[in-house]
Amino acid sequence: MYQLPLLVELLCEELPPKALKKLEIAFSQTLLAQLQNLGLAGAKSEVFAFATPRRLGAGIGDVACRAADKAVQQKLMPVSVGLDAAGNATPALAKKLQSLGVAADAVAAAVANLKRVSDGKAENLVYEAIVPGATLAEGLQQALTETIAKLPIPKVMTYQLADGWTDVKFVRPAHGLIALHGADIVPVTALGLTAGRTTQGHRFESKQPIISIKNAESYLEQMHDEGAVMVSYDLRRLMIKNQLGMAASLAGIGLQAIDDEALLDEVTSLVERPNVLTCEFEKEFLNVPQECLILTMKANQKYFPLLDAKGKLSNKFLVVSNISPSDPSAVIEGNERVVRPRLADAKFFFDQDRKRTLESRVEGLAKVVYHNKLGTQGERSARVAAIARGIVHQLSAATLPFTVQAKDEFEVLASKVEQAARLAKTDLLTDMVGEFPELQGIMGGYYARHDGLRDGVAIAIEDHYKPRFAGDALPRNHTGTVVALADKLETLVGMFGIGNLPTGDKDPFALRRHALGVTRMLVEKNLALDLNHLLKSAFTCFEDKLEANQDKACEALITFIYERFAGSLREQGYSAQEVDAVFSLKPSRLGDVPKRLEAVRAFADLPESTALAAANKRVGNILKKVEGTVTASVNTSLLKEQAEIDLNAALALVQPLSDKAYEAGDYTGSLKALAALKAPVDAFFEHVMVNTEDAALKVNRLGLLATLHAAMNRVADLSKLAA
Repeated sequence: MYQLPLLVELLCEELPPKALKKLEIAFSQTLLAQLQNLGLAGAKSEVFAFATPRRLGAGIGDVACRAADKAVQQKLMPVSVGLDAAGNATPALAKKLQSLGVAADAVAAAVANLKRVSDGKAENLVYEAIVPGATLAEGLQQALTETIAKLPIPKVMTYQLADGWTDVKFVRPAHGLIALHGADIVPVTALGLTAGRTTQGHRFESKQPIISIKNAESYLEQMHDEGAVMVSYDLRRLMIKNQLGMAASLAGIGLQAIDDEALLDEVTSLVERPNVLTCEFEKEFLNVPQECLILTMKANQKYFPLLDAKGKLSNKFLVVSNISPSDPSAVIEGNERVVRPRLADAKFFFDQDRKRTLESRVEGLAKVVYHNKLGTQGERSARVAAIARGIVHQLSAATLPFTVQAKDEFEVLASKVEQAARLAKTDLLTDMVGEFPELQGIMGGYYARHDGLRDGVAIAIEDHYKPRFAGDALPRNHTGTVVALADKLETLVGMFGIGNLPTGDKDPFALRRHALGVTRMLVEKNLALDLNHLLKSAFTCFEDKLEANQDKACEALITFIYERFAGSLREQGYSAQEVDAVFSLKPSRLGDVPKRLEAVRAFADLPESTALAAANKRVGNILKKVEGTVTASVNTSLLKEQAEIDLNAALALVQPLSDKAYEAGDYTGSLKALAALKAPVDAFFEHVMVNTEDAALKVNRLGLLATLHAAMNRVADLSKLAA
């Protein structure tokens, strides 16, 4: 049985560029997995994925012409059901055997070969047979059908075959199918096509319109040399990246192409033979905010703007062309001509928008619907301002590092926050944001500066959507931090208040991202804010727009934020035990969480930690079983056993030290102080009976355990560290 490389290619009309990479991976990996399941490809077989705008393909090594035969064993039914008194097959057994491929006239012979196996309850009939391995033609047909059915097609297209009657559903119309095992055509069909060895090269630069592939191994070389196509997506992407770097260095000293992986992926999906060219536009357009120019070049034209060493936009940009003429001047001029109207539109929008102040647009927000249950953008801005005022009020009572401390400084902050919150959404009414929604906030900052507003307010307007995504920067100043926090809280509270929650992978209002943004600001800015108080006060800003059971919605939102935060911490390397230990207490000051986690980690390294965690878990279980409330107090006159006297004395020494460190924010010191309790705790459980028949002694011992439990679980629930 010989084994040769297998090549499969589907030639299509232009595939959707944003889906091409996923389609490539799914096509190659699913095809390999299907062939491996059928025994036609080995467990170590390598797959090489191919994808261009017009084709999906895969090359798989170590593929057999025929799979090995397999011995199968199948339990059929109890002997009492399958055989009659004479030992002949019952109709039920005969039907079952025929379903397994046994001919009707061969049933009697098959019955004679059945094995009898006892499972301890009954004796069963077992059928054994050798199943011939699938041929490559059979297996590839099955694998190809399954692979096409499982492709992650964003939107299915229905089209007719040449007969004018047959409908086919696929991502785009398919016009050719290659299936080669070595040099031999594998006779399979797909999407109304019969496999052959011919395909098409580059639309304009192929040496001939039809390319005949000699064998699976020559595919890459032939497509490159004869078809002028680089079929490997990854190699094509690398070529583009290298060409961009080289072209940028030649375009000017210190220039570099904008770093945008998504744009690079999309451009890779648009060309079969990349050729990077340098173009430029008039310098007068650089008076327009560079974010506008960059966005229009990237989003509309798929160009790569060139930035200088300081990140400032130059008037040069790079184009990834799909053709390589000897004289590229016509291609360059064409792209420069195409981009000019786009930049002119951006300049026009910018000039027109600056004719009106942001303040003059405030009233217009009352006419823009935000949500049919939550009102207009004007109402939303008022709620954001109210929540922001509440945040400033809470911060004014804090002593942690928000750098402003004096009362008059907080009054200035409150004034800036009020102004920024009122104007933050007004750029939604500008022409520029209407054309490019991605620029909301950014354009507000530019227009605020043009209006002569304080730079702190302008920065806050620009930053109030931050962080926009994972890893994004936080707002740069205090005003922006407060407004950004208020804005995200308004969205979260509003959506939870009307029951509009994310489900599965659907999260249209980005509530998960908003929750992570809230936790990042509270933690990384070390804001002295109580999450519970923050959310409850935010709920009051909605008046009668939310559902009646606001307490339930608030609890659900708190849990949602904790879950997002906990997941983020686990991704950062904290163990599930460490995170659970801290979050079991639901700390309302999220800024404390990192210190609590580090304290738990330091405690876990102590030799006493394992025993204390186990004891803490035991104490918790004892207290849970007690009916009623256990008071954490001890009557020393009722302490009888030496072990309980010693534990109480140890607590009297350790608890003040632990509490003092806790109040000072030294959570690590607080937990380390507890190490001294190991010996007396161990002795207590070894020598003292808690559930004694003497009711007074029992209550007192439970009070001692409750005191111990309270002392041990201020920083985290240490029982979560127990194995």
